[in-house]
Amino acid sequence: MRNNILITGASSGLGAGMARIFAASGHNLALTARRVDRLEALKAELLAAHGDIEVEVYALDVNEHDQVFEVFKKATKDLGGLDRVIVNAGLGKGGRIGTGKFEANRETAMTNFVAALAQCEAAMEHFYERKAGHLVVISSMSAMRGMPSSMNTYAATKAGIAHIAEGIRSDLIGHKDYDIKVTTIYPGYIASEMNEKVGQEQRLMVDTETGCRALVKAITKEPADAAVPPWPWAALGVVMKNAPLSVVRKMV
Repeated sequence: MRNNILITGASSGLGAGMARIFAASGHNLALTARRVDRLEALKAELLAAHGDIEVEVYALDVNEHDQVFEVFKKATKDLGGLDRVIVNAGLGKGGRIGTGKFEANRETAMTNFVAALAQCEAAMEHFYERKAGHLVVISSMSAMRGMPSSMNTYAATKAGIAHIAEGIRSDLIGHKDYDIKVTTIYPGYIASEMNEKVGQEQRLMVDTETGCRALVKAITKEPADAAVPPWPWAALGVVMKNAPLSVVRKMV
């Protein structure tokens, strides 16, 4: 079945990678990001390869919250409704707390949590109205515990948005008149533009295409939550949640 899928942060990395895979499966796409030139190039690429789908692109800075609601409504109108919204836009800036990196940490907190909250609100307004839909929140394996150094604020925001998603899922319990699913995805280390400049070595890294195929496979199953790629991250997630903090620190 062909779906209408909105992806935020779609100009590069995981967002663009997921768009390519969904397009190859015949789905219509609404792609948003700040860098419209990249979105237009991606749109041209997708339509050249899959001419029977519809691709709409929208300039969106997710920190402009009014704009989030406006763009989501426009995409809904342009595509005739949205079946799935993937809250993917995010930042990886940050520094160890207490080292003068407040502005970088604040920017990450605003983008990864407050802006993600706005995206969830806009998506769920539409899904409640049509009584159907699939909200997907891209969290991170780092959300399992408090993370040290430059990962501290990033991990906290990813834990926060995972709890937002779980709360929305709780709201839907017992409402059989709604066919709405909420999925939280916990990616492990997947190569992307956001982490290519990270100085520390990231073990267990998979390439972007492999990671995005695993993401789409998990999303399509519409689970409550999923670690991606499932091996080894599902097992490592259990360890990260339960091991002493000193052990977890050595794992990241």
